[in-house]
Amino acid sequence: MLDSVQLQPALSPALQVKDLAVGLSDGTAIVSGINFEVQAGQILALVGESGSGKTTIATALLAHTRAGAHISAGEIRIGGLDILALDAQQLRRVRGKQVSYVPQNPSTALNPLITIRAHLQDVLRAHQPGLTVAQQHASIISALKDVELLHDDAFLNRYPHQLSGGQQQRVMLALSFITRPGVIVLDEPTTALDVTTQAKVLLTVKKLCQSYGVAAIYVSHDLAVVKQIADHVIVLYGGRIAEQASTAQLFSQPLHPYSQGLISAIPDIHLRSIPVPIGGSAPSLQSRGSGCVFVARCKLATADCNTLVPPLAQVHAHTQHAVACINMVKPLPLKLVSPLEVVKARVPDAGSQQALAEQPLLAVNKLSASYDGKAVLKQVSFHLQRGECLALVGESGSGKTTISRVLAGLNAQASGQLYFNGDALSFVARSRPAAVSHQIQYIFQNPYQSLNPRQSVRQTLVNAISHYFPERLRQKDDIVNAALQRVALDTAIADRFPRELSGGELQRVSIARALVCEPSLLICDEITSALDVSVQAAILELIKSLQKNGLAIIFVTHNLGIVRSISDRVLVLKSGVIVESGAVDGLLDQPRHAYTRALIKDSPSIVDV
Repeated sequence: MLDSVQLQPALSPALQVKDLAVGLSDGTAIVSGINFEVQAGQILALVGESGSGKTTIATALLAHTRAGAHISAGEIRIGGLDILALDAQQLRRVRGKQVSYVPQNPSTALNPLITIRAHLQDVLRAHQPGLTVAQQHASIISALKDVELLHDDAFLNRYPHQLSGGQQQRVMLALSFITRPGVIVLDEPTTALDVTTQAKVLLTVKKLCQSYGVAAIYVSHDLAVVKQIADHVIVLYGGRIAEQASTAQLFSQPLHPYSQGLISAIPDIHLRSIPVPIGGSAPSLQSRGSGCVFVARCKLATADCNTLVPPLAQVHAHTQHAVACINMVKPLPLKLVSPLEVVKARVPDAGSQQALAEQPLLAVNKLSASYDGKAVLKQVSFHLQRGECLALVGESGSGKTTISRVLAGLNAQASGQLYFNGDALSFVARSRPAAVSHQIQYIFQNPYQSLNPRQSVRQTLVNAISHYFPERLRQKDDIVNAALQRVALDTAIADRFPRELSGGELQRVSIARALVCEPSLLICDEITSALDVSVQAAILELIKSLQKNGLAIIFVTHNLGIVRSISDRVLVLKSGVIVESGAVDGLLDQPRHAYTRALIKDSPSIVDV
């Protein structure tokens, strides 16, 4: 029985994974040859693009796989206990007690019908049934204090929908740490959080792991966050380990071409370089080949790479740095931002100076908005020139998305004046003339929710054409093909459905749908927040190219690295008010407002400054 199993002493690794393999029922490998250890109190990050195997490994640590897959080989030991040898009943007692899980989206993980108190009580009843009422209450208070949440009756009696995203994620941390597990698995827990909330959550995770000696597995596509929180990093590609190193080693000397590509794709507030996407795309499970799985995208590939599977080999005998590559090279050093160089590089030319003197494409005057009688925007004024990219930044609840929705005509509870091309613009989209409405297009954060799952890509684009330009339906195929090519998608994708596409492909389809409407203004609401860094870099590259062709862009984001790489000007919002605005380099290099300085301080970076 589980109770009779003796866990290893604390000096042994808290988590040991040996030769782990997960595959489909037909024998196709999803991940294979996975080996690593994590000591108590340390954090190991798993990074890589979608399809690399991060989440497959993370869920396997709870002896779980997605439908159609199974753990085909290996050992997973938590405190010496091989959880893969346990039966279903024993696993139920291990999950949540010896190993806990924190999902990406707390709003879908928390039960909307029960209070925060009930959530915590349920965990304690399941794993510590012998506690008295007083002991249970004390454990709940301690757990909430650990994650820096209120612990009075008013808070405990709230429901999940009454909490902010950051508070919900802290509740998930409290639920995961309340049983004092030996291992905790965190699956992209800060993806949707603003930088200030993200920084607080990351600090909380680090503190709890060190305080209670918990080994953590941190799954992420954000290498800047990984740099901030992890002790060690495993870079995954195609279900195999490409590189394994301490965090300091990986970011100072990434040796695998894929690791170098991931780092080059990161937009960073302290980097001068523009993010560079990794060419090509990750192979499907069935097309990984017999050699190096990265060969099709590697600029260093030789003939041997097509047939040889490179072993994961130690770089130096006295380090834990290991790489699976026969052609690794030393990377070039990162180029830090020099304010003087940036100013020189971004001095506007004569044409740009003339454009600034012209009538703005969009003018917003004393804009106010409210929800349920509560003011969320207060007397906001700004303008946008043709071909300019304006970033809206600030914490959740600052008013960024509200501005976007007002400009798109999706929030009628607003007052003030909007002017587009010098003419008054209605707050209601349906009241705008077609000659104007097609020029303002909105791209939502989640393409999975903004595209009709029952319509093919072609149908989606043709619907937009028929709505605004019915006279062009005879040329619809040419227009669809041109739009897809413009966003770097194969025209064959036109007959596929959203469920058949990746997140990056779906976001490109959303942009293509906007482009067939021939917009002058593109409103982008956190459109890269859930994307892999390489896909994100490709989308940013696309947005930048559209801007060069005269498209004006409003870019809502909490990522100041993206702001540095893509924007011309920035508006910093706090509680519905603009607290600072200005040219991107001047504002980020010499912020004047304390709130702006706090946002910059909380922004994760891959470089030490």
